[in-house]
Order: sequence, then structure tokens, then C-alpha cells
Amino acid sequence: MVIFVLASTLPVVGYAGGIDHKVSKNESGIWNPDVYRGLMVGLGIAELGGALWEGSESRLGKTLWQTMDAQILAVSSTTAMKYAFTRERPSETNNPSNWFSHGSNDSFPSTEAAFSASLVTPFVLEFAGEHPTAYGLLLLPLYVGIGRVKNQEHWQTDVLAGWAIGGLSGWFSHSLKTPLIVQVLPHGLVVGLKTRF
Repeated sequence: MVIFVLASTLPVVGYAGGIDHKVSKNESGIWNPDVYRGLMVGLGIAELGGALWEGSESRLGKTLWQTMDAQILAVSSTTAMKYAFTRERPSETNNPSNWFSHGSNDSFPSTEAAFSASLVTPFVLEFAGEHPTAYGLLLLPLYVGIGRVKNQEHWQTDVLAGWAIGGLSGWFSHSLKTPLIVQVLPHGLVVGLKTRF
């Protein structure tokens, strides 16, 4: 609920402050959606493999499971909000105020921005205090967010809301003593493959 309220205020603040504007479309090189989506899929596969290998009883393993919780929360939240707000994408209009347009309009909020933020937030919260280089992981959501705006798939406030949702999902997941997924899985699946070999 907090995520929904926070994100629902961003369009008003963002447009009133002149944040939303259309940029020249660019889908070449590193801004090709296949590039950053491929990166996120690769990281997601590595995350799942790492979680299964580590289990939930090590610090790294627990963080990997928390990250999966965060991604599920972020994607489900943004998907529900897209149905509620039905905002038109920049590729469809020059007016960032076209909210509640119904149909297949689903610009707000950005699921990719939320997913990428949820992918790194638990790691930053867990490890950046001891290893400041972990803050470098924040470059992933920045890269994905800029890409979504350059692709004319999202307005700037769509990305800001996505980052907020992903970050809050990551913070909430990290705050749990036991990851949600671990709570519902049989204990044998979260012990970790490395302890079996």
C-alpha cells in the first residue's frame, strides 16, 4: 500500500516540476532493449543458480533469496499499477499527462526499472557497508532507466516510480529475517546444493 501511495504521487509532482519530456528515440548500441534485457535475464539466471547452490543459510544465499522476493514484489506491484493508471507511452503521444487512457496503455510505472532496482537493492543493503564497491551495482538500474527513456517506452516519472518500487521492495525483502520464498519451500530445497556435494 505504501508503494502504491508513493508512486501515485510521482506523476503529479513530476509533471508539475517539468520532469517528463520526450527525448529523441535511440535503440542502437547499448540502448538496444535486447542488450539490457539480456543482461537482466543473465543476472536473474545467475541469481537463481546462486540461490540454489548456496541455500538460504549463508549470508550470500539469504541475500540471493531476498533478491528473488524483491523481484516478485516489484513486478507484481508495477503490473497492478499499470492496469490502474493506463498511462500512454512517449512513443504513442507527446503529452505526458495522458493518464487513465484505458486499453493497453501501460507506461506507468516502469517494470524494467523496478526489476533492475529490486535486483541490486538487497546486495547494496547487505554488503555495501563493508565493501563500498557494491554501490556500483546501482549503475544497473540507472542504465536500464535511461534506456527505457531513450527507447521512448517510458516517461521520466515512470522510471522514478519504478526505481522507488524496486528499491522499497528490495528494502522490505532485506528486512525479513527469513525470505518469503524460503518460508514456503520445503527445507530440502533451501539447504543449498553445495552442502550436498
